[in-house]
Amino acid sequence: MASFGLLIIRLVLGVTFIGHGAQKLFGWFGGGGVKGTGQFFESIGIKPGHAMALLAGLSEFGGGLLFALGMVTPLAALLIIGPMLMAIIKVHAANGFWSSNGGVEYNLVIMAAALGVALVGAGDYSMDAFIL
Repeated sequence: MASFGLLIIRLVLGVTFIGHGAQKLFGWFGGGGVKGTGQFFESIGIKPGHAMALLAGLSEFGGGLLFALGMVTPLAALLIIGPMLMAIIKVHAANGFWSSNGGVEYNLVIMAAALGVALVGAGDYSMDAFIL
């Protein structure tokens, strides 16, 4: 039963992050693509914006895919946690805790879920279990 619970967490978080990455990389789902995201990054002091948008998009998309598959799960978690930590530092920390005020709440929940799965393992229904 625990492995099924881990599968649900991995799929929801992983697919969500595939979408986050697709927003940054391709402009899908209302995202700005690399150009728009890069301009936003520049406006908040993340430079060079275009390159950082590409890296963030690849990290989120790739991390989400690996996380959903349960493949090299600790690395996948880091690829998700990194952009969320930067989002906290550059955008959300100044707004307090609650996401209703633009705060860190949402980012921390994502980071905790990713780290928790990385620490306990991806479960039996994962590529890690199949390969290892």
